Amino acid sequence: MKTNFLKLGLALVAILTFSLGNAQQTTGDVGKGEDVSQASVLNGTIRVIDNKGTKKFLQVQNGLTILTDATPDGGYVSTWQLGGTLTNDTYITADGNAFALDGLSLETGAASTNAVDAENAQGGGATGTGWTILVRDEATGETRKILATDIIQSGQEAFTATAGQTAFPLTGAPVLPAFAQVYVYRNGAKLVAGTDYTVAASTVTLTPTAPAPNDWAVLAGDVIEVHFVK
Repeated sequence: MKTNFLKLGLALVAILTFSLGNAQQTTGDVGKGEDVSQASVLNGTIRVIDNKGTKKFLQVQNGLTILTDATPDGGYVSTWQLGGTLTNDTYITADGNAFALDGLSLETGAASTNAVDAENAQGGGATGTGWTILVRDEATGETRKILATDIIQSGQEAFTATAGQTAFPLTGAPVLPAFAQVYVYRNGAKLVAGTDYTVAASTVTLTPTAPAPNDWAVLAGDVIEVHFVK
């Protein structure tokens, strides 16, 4: 009799199944093979006995789900699977080994413009649309999400110059990147970065001091156009 109970306990422990369907199942039954399951207990505990008859219990938590089907042919079937709620901080150490997700679909939709904090993709909470980008917080290792617009920012502004004007502060005072990422045009002709203009904070300053025959001056009515990418 003890041997039979031990075999039952070991069989329950050995059934570790990960769901690969279109949607993660976190409620209901998981049948054995092709059997159709019925009512069961979600995230309950499983009682087993060891070879000395001592009662022990198995359970899951922290991001895993257990589904117990009490009505399959041949006895109880309990299935462990990925999916659930993290109840503690969780870390996986790659330690030089590859950690990857295969089979991911290619995203072709529009980037999100209304992503929210703690969004629940399974419903029941705040939701947004489109896609975001996952990043790693180097201080904590935590995975977070950011908008695509946070990766690359750009801007453009045009000015009509007065005679001799050299300073052109951008509206809204955006912090400009290095001058190599700022492109300035005078009446449609591109000026040379670091030679014809410099950049500081949110202001582009023209430096029309080139010697002849490349000398030039800012005239009244010149259109100075500034583009930047960062």
